Amino acid sequence: MTSTINRLPQIGDWRDAAELTALQDAQLGQTMDWASRSPFYRSRLTGAARTRAGLTALPPTTKQDLRGAYPFGMLAVGRDQLATYHESSGTAGAPTPSYYTTDDWTDLAERYARKWVGISAADTFLVRTPYALMITGHLAHAAARLHGATVVPGDNRSLAMPYSRVVRVLHDLDVTLTWSMPTETLLWAAAAKAAGHRPGTDFPRLRALFVGGEPLSPARRRRISAIWGVPVVEEYGSTETGSLAGECPQGRLHLWADRAIFEVYHPRTGELTPTGDGQLVVTPLFREAMPLLRYHLEDDVEVRDDGCDCGWALPTVRVLGRAGFGYPVAAATVSQSRLEELVFGLPEAYGVMFWRARAEPDLLRVEFEAEGAAGAAAAEALTTSIRAEFDVPSDVAAVPPGSLVPEHVLTGVHDVVKPRSLFGADEDWDRGLLYY
Repeated sequence: MTSTINRLPQIGDWRDAAELTALQDAQLGQTMDWASRSPFYRSRLTGAARTRAGLTALPPTTKQDLRGAYPFGMLAVGRDQLATYHESSGTAGAPTPSYYTTDDWTDLAERYARKWVGISAADTFLVRTPYALMITGHLAHAAARLHGATVVPGDNRSLAMPYSRVVRVLHDLDVTLTWSMPTETLLWAAAAKAAGHRPGTDFPRLRALFVGGEPLSPARRRRISAIWGVPVVEEYGSTETGSLAGECPQGRLHLWADRAIFEVYHPRTGELTPTGDGQLVVTPLFREAMPLLRYHLEDDVEVRDDGCDCGWALPTVRVLGRAGFGYPVAAATVSQSRLEELVFGLPEAYGVMFWRARAEPDLLRVEFEAEGAAGAAAAEALTTSIRAEFDVPSDVAAVPPGSLVPEHVLTGVHDVVKPRSLFGADEDWDRGLLYY
């Protein structure tokens, strides 16, 4: 990295919003110079001032821009300088490319490692997100190694790592930290119980669960923490940008505004502001391989600059995700975040962890796993809370455990084989070249 700054900013290098803005502006010119080397930004930046005013004069960069520039139209360095290539997990069909240099990875790993519980050489860190084209597993792995932790690469896209094996690893290796989607931690709890373990007591070395990748309601977060008996520490980011926000000791998500410039796009007006409710736009400041100027993430967020007792002097963010929208039911709009808050607001004694809902034009159908009297009581309570929250007709039903998450998913062990071409007379040779 050829930054004019000798080192990357660290928390504590600024005291207030004015000093933070000055820190951003000191790096912005270099960032825009890097961007001008890429085919995509070259014409956009011709004659543009390398200043905040020059940046805000530019139109946002969209996901479609990245898809249109596939594979290397955003590249601002030589191919020989790249360390990794990635694509996001989006479902739009067309690939969204991202690439990083070795120095870019220093910034990525440092941002992710800003966890208030800390990461050290004493930790055994289970990474339970994809080791694939997405950045998520590689990012946690790099951050853990940066601080000397032992990494257990428990990719959640591999048949070689079923839930039964996750539980065994968590227990037998004395795992202290994990990284996964929030839903994964509930599946682990169910699998642990199926294996005869008690999640809150039989994993004494576990000290925190790092989660991200999907919206997390406060009620579900509290439930996960209660089940495992450890803090749930939230992380927010993307393959295109790396970590964008992390939690402070006060439990609030802060945007890493010393490493990026953030704006909020308001879809109704097209206006971009430093704070407010809208969609997040980000300009990473230390990204040389693939600079992004005013990149529109399309995530629904609430950004505030109202201070925090942690003293970090960074804006806070509440992430609603692209699932922040709702579905119409009768005269109301039902969102997953609001409904999830009701489901996990049920008493813990009811044992509700897995649920699903269908928004029909005139009826909200909800099913959740629960047994006997607890299921009946939970259904009655949830029906009442849905009526109070949304004022829509609902059909709420408890279904037997295993209906939504089958037992074999929690306890099964997959037969993972290597490819071969020679078989005996009684062997299945239809699986010869495809190993799974």
